[in-house]
Amino acid sequence: MTSFQERLFAMQDKQYAAFQAKLTPGVPMESFIGIRVPVLRKFAKEFTKEAKCEEFLHQLPHEYYDENMLHGLLISEVKDYEECIRLTDSFLPFVDNWAVCDIMSPKVFAKHKKELLTKIKTWSKSSHVYTCRFGIEALMSHYLDKDFKVEYLEIPASVRIEEYYVKMMVAWFFATALAKQWDATIPYIEQRRLAPWTHNKTIQKAIESYRITPEQKEYLRTLKMK
Repeated sequence: MTSFQERLFAMQDKQYAAFQAKLTPGVPMESFIGIRVPVLRKFAKEFTKEAKCEEFLHQLPHEYYDENMLHGLLISEVKDYEECIRLTDSFLPFVDNWAVCDIMSPKVFAKHKKELLTKIKTWSKSSHVYTCRFGIEALMSHYLDKDFKVEYLEIPASVRIEEYYVKMMVAWFFATALAKQWDATIPYIEQRRLAPWTHNKTIQKAIESYRITPEQKEYLRTLKMK
């Protein structure tokens, strides 16, 4: 064990490790140290000031799930857009679960919408499950409000990966799009543009949302595919 890993193990919560392992199937139990996310976030903010931070970001692959979570949190704090993209592209091939994928939310993306859209299109076409998921999530986070254009809905609609964590993200995207951009999005449901499972999951998630009106929910129920 490295001295850095010893620092991480000092924050260990074994019960939390067991809890996280249940939520992330496919990741071996021995990969979990068990550091709670608020604790890891606090550590990440402090670690960015250390010289060892840059070294850590270039040490791939990591041994532990928690190291990957830390990596995602550190990328989220990078202030230089080009550097953030470089680090993201280097890290994505090593992302092997939804939690690490979803914790990455680079703040600098919000200031670079034009360049980011090009990257999102590339990531969303990837055959790597979590690269594709990350691309759709970035689109959902940054382009469903004032920067929205109806053609952006084609990006997730054209994804054809038959993997649960990609299909789930597409459904999450369209449920959010229904909440934020109903008029532009509802034709995708009316015209059954999504695969049956994703179509029904979108409706389910939209019906569960407090941002969808009772009338809209009632209408969505009539659009479920048998």
